[in-house]
Amino acid sequence: MGKKLTFILCTGLLFGGVFILRAQKSAAEKINKVLYFNPQVEPDLEEIKEPTNTAFFSAVSDNLSERKNRMLKTETQISFDSIDQKTIADYCINNDADFAIVPKVKYFKVGLGKYVFSNQVVVSMKLFDAQGNLLTETDYDTYKKNMRLLGSTTNSVKIGTNGAIKGILKQFRKSRHADGTGF
Repeated sequence: MGKKLTFILCTGLLFGGVFILRAQKSAAEKINKVLYFNPQVEPDLEEIKEPTNTAFFSAVSDNLSERKNRMLKTETQISFDSIDQKTIADYCINNDADFAIVPKVKYFKVGLGKYVFSNQVVVSMKLFDAQGNLLTETDYDTYKKNMRLLGSTTNSVKIGTNGAIKGILKQFRKSRHADGTGF
């Protein structure tokens, strides 16, 4: 009776371990790898590019930590208005990415001077699949959406980035639901 009980217990543990490993594997396969390019910054001033990139990627990493996505970052900047499908596909293949996002951060010009900016930004994003096909695009205007008049520029970039990511996900789910493929 003791050997029979031991055999049943070991067999049960073995099958339980197999099911647990299978569940972990399927959960790991559902994680999407998203490749983010450096945002195109308007106006094109070197002094504001690095702080903008830092704030942008800080917001992206904070946002993606809540989701089942893995962020891949490339130091390359692609022009937002003229994107080559083959270039996006090559970057996705080389980085083993499922999706690619090309962002743009545009600062509002306020005042009479040439370099006087407000802390308001418009963050625009385009989402591409691994083959370089445009899936959806969105933008988030921190002034129109939040009516923010005060606050730091870094926080405006973070708020705009979070809003644009939520907008992209919402439009992506809506387009997948309309296609009948689901998400």
